[in-house]
Amino acid sequence: MTESGLLEQILERLGRAEPDGEIIGADEAGQWPDGALASLIKAEVLRPAQPARVIECDGCERNCFMPVIVRTAEDGRVARAFISCDKPDVNAGRIGVEMSRLDQWQLTGETLAGAVARLLGFNKPPQQNGTGNHWTLGLLADKESKGAVTLSVENGASLAVAGQSIPLAQVLTLGESGLKADKDALLRVVDGDTQEPASGVGSQAWRKQKAKAAAQAKHGKPGGSHDKQEQMRAAWAGGKYDSRDRCAEEECAALGMSFSAARKALRNTPEPKRA
Repeated sequence: MTESGLLEQILERLGRAEPDGEIIGADEAGQWPDGALASLIKAEVLRPAQPARVIECDGCERNCFMPVIVRTAEDGRVARAFISCDKPDVNAGRIGVEMSRLDQWQLTGETLAGAVARLLGFNKPPQQNGTGNHWTLGLLADKESKGAVTLSVENGASLAVAGQSIPLAQVLTLGESGLKADKDALLRVVDGDTQEPASGVGSQAWRKQKAKAAAQAKHGKPGGSHDKQEQMRAAWAGGKYDSRDRCAEEECAALGMSFSAARKALRNTPEPKRA
């Protein structure tokens, strides 16, 4: 997964999350590109959450999700965690768990709004508009024009300025230098010039803009990765399967997905209604 793909994925997840946002676990973050987790924590997009109480057990090939027992540090002993296997046919007993695997971080509309506001150079904290998932980040001004910038986190994340809506993924970039915001892209909207970057057609910024738009179109079209993820979630929501593992295992081949990609699409999905 690339940094841009990761950024699009977590923004998409936040857009359909509950009001308390998304929880990112250490196991998931461990699959991200190097430095991505540190960059998102530094930008305060992610904030620490309570340690995980349930994780995916790696004691055997079943990879069951199991509760974790934690023994706190005492009498000179370091804190330790383990899983007690209750599957008689496996008989794995006690399986040690590294404490770092329990680390979790929270992503919410509030943390995202604060991070984007800071990246755009706004000094005041964002103001939530009522009880909805909308925040006014600040006033973006150029020499001749100005416009309020609003973040919306519904069915994705987008910025509204000068009467236009822009997917947030087109404004943010995540790379070796951390999380950055393209303020110039918003200024071009305020100025009424959204056709190309100020550096002109053929420039590095122009090529990046076109490549990102093409990638978004590819992933979003029928049969793309986003479409497959939604079909996998719909299969789970139908209530046919008794576990997310079974759903991912039986549906992934038909959708042309790997098991890991299918299982990841089902993370943090609500329990389906069953008869």
